Amino acid sequence: MSNLTPEQQALKDAYVKARGYWRPWTEGLLRLDPEFLQIYGRYAGYAAENGPLSSKMRELIYVALDGSATHLFRSGLALHLVLALQTGASAQEIIDVLRLATAQGLDGSNVGINILAEELASAGLAVDQPELTDEQRALRSAYMAKFGDWPDFCEQWLRRDPGYFAVLLDLLAGGHAEGGLDQRSRCLISIALNACFTALDPHGLRVQIRRALRLGIDQREIVQVLQMTAHLGVHACAVGVPVLMEALDERSRAGAGGAE
Repeated sequence: MSNLTPEQQALKDAYVKARGYWRPWTEGLLRLDPEFLQIYGRYAGYAAENGPLSSKMRELIYVALDGSATHLFRSGLALHLVLALQTGASAQEIIDVLRLATAQGLDGSNVGINILAEELASAGLAVDQPELTDEQRALRSAYMAKFGDWPDFCEQWLRRDPGYFAVLLDLLAGGHAEGGLDQRSRCLISIALNACFTALDPHGLRVQIRRALRLGIDQREIVQVLQMTAHLGVHACAVGVPVLMEALDERSRAGAGGAE
């Protein structure tokens, strides 16, 4: 498709200025529903234009959301990886983002171990709570030194399977290479991963927001992250509009063939 009208070209230019990209689905919306494209451009552009996060941090958050196993939106991931690199992100910073998304797999386990403890108690099957061993106390101290808190799921895993808790701690805290994300950036990205509707974890979100406040992260940064997580909803258009355009083209070709 080509030959945009002056009005369409102006709308396209405004969208690219606000969002920094132009994709097949935006082209499709320009043709089929330009009013919605304009509305979405203003909506999605608002967070970028009205918050304190750097352009690099915004792109890293989109990398986390598109790369999350709860979403796995490859075309968006590829786009925002390129934009992140263009805004100065290093390869190690992007790897750290993907590490945080990998750790997101713990969310269900952490919720489940707490529910198990509650249901065991409700059934009168609660296990004894002996004194922690020296190994367990050392693991608890290491976690608290790193994160400054002790969520309920940590207590449950530590008591039920300290070996698992040890490898869990390594996954969450170990081996950050030089040139990767700082603690504040990891916290902001973790807020996004917990807040996104494709993997909403209210308990984990509360833990991360508390950490952010302890780190001195401005509440405006947190608000901006929360606003950005909602943008994944437009992937219904990103996937659906090109499919619709293909179907319309096929119908048009079939109609033309029948007319002949």
